Amino acid sequence: MKRIAQYASLILLCFLCISFRSFSQDITGIWKGYFISDDGQHYRLEFQVKQNARGEVSVSGVSYSWQDDIKFYGKATMTGSFIRSSKNFRIKEIKTVEVKSGSGFGTCIMNYNLVYSRSGKEEFLEGTYLGKQEVKGRPNPYQWGDCGGGRVSLRRVTSSDFYIEPFLRNRNISIPPPPKDTAKKITPNTVTRRPTVTTRPNTTTRQTTRPNTTTTTKTNPPVQRVDSSLKADIPFVKPPVKPVINAPAVLKERSNELMKSLVVSTQDVTVRLYDNGEIDDDTISIYYDNKLLLAHKRLSTTPITVKIKVDDENEVHELVMVAENLGRIPPNTSLMVVDAGDQRFDVRITSTEQKNALVRFRFERPK
Repeated sequence: MKRIAQYASLILLCFLCISFRSFSQDITGIWKGYFISDDGQHYRLEFQVKQNARGEVSVSGVSYSWQDDIKFYGKATMTGSFIRSSKNFRIKEIKTVEVKSGSGFGTCIMNYNLVYSRSGKEEFLEGTYLGKQEVKGRPNPYQWGDCGGGRVSLRRVTSSDFYIEPFLRNRNISIPPPPKDTAKKITPNTVTRRPTVTTRPNTTTRQTTRPNTTTTTKTNPPVQRVDSSLKADIPFVKPPVKPVINAPAVLKERSNELMKSLVVSTQDVTVRLYDNGEIDDDTISIYYDNKLLLAHKRLSTTPITVKIKVDDENEVHELVMVAENLGRIPPNTSLMVVDAGDQRFDVRITSTEQKNALVRFRFERPK
């Protein structure tokens, strides 16, 4: 009994250690991605943060934000907190330490409200931000949101585009290795829908002959018998049948993993795809309803843009991203930004050489 109790205690201790490791998430490291303002401006964003063991878990660090055409570049110091129970990451910029701007306008600092998530071995910080005008040398009278707001998407990476801060260089950072995709190839069962053909009934138009009522000349017209067996020859026009487009081999041989289903209120939709995080030469092909739209396109900070028609002839439409390679850092990841009239969606895309990324669209007329 004593030996059994010792084994039970050992198992319980191991379980508690594993549980503690799973819940003691350390967000120290480098996070790269984008923020998109409410008016559609797209900026690249990088965090270098250090998690401190004070209180609810305090966080400090720096942020870099910039546009690739060098319209704007800024570096700011930050402070905030990470709440482990809710995985909520709140951090705000204190002040800018470097700014380059061609606009001549004032600088805004940002207040980020993000949520930590994990997909396999990939780690993300996603959420929203609010901005306010920076004021130096006196109290700031502005409120968060006076300088606009927007959405943020960051991914943990292993390298930086900028100077590595000492608090990261002098510390062993636990950064997860690139994930290995061990998924088996799956050939999905495809169902080909038959087009609906509506057959119109063969109808004969009844003609009525009015009698001749002229009284000037009375004639007896010859009586003609009408053969009732004769039918009017009305040509039958078949409605056009939409051709069935077979799925290409790459959509059959790989599994198609659903990333998101979107309901849009307009038929004209614009889709933009950016490399999510570090630019590592990820290459994709894009299919829409089994048709190839773009082939072997490299993801970068300049978006890959496609325009699609989401009509109501089909119940759903499918946009599929196929990884042509995995870049230098697997898997193949991107950020999809969807604009559909007044609607805007952000979708995180992950694809490998075993699975494609699928986004479904459905059109609903506005009520």
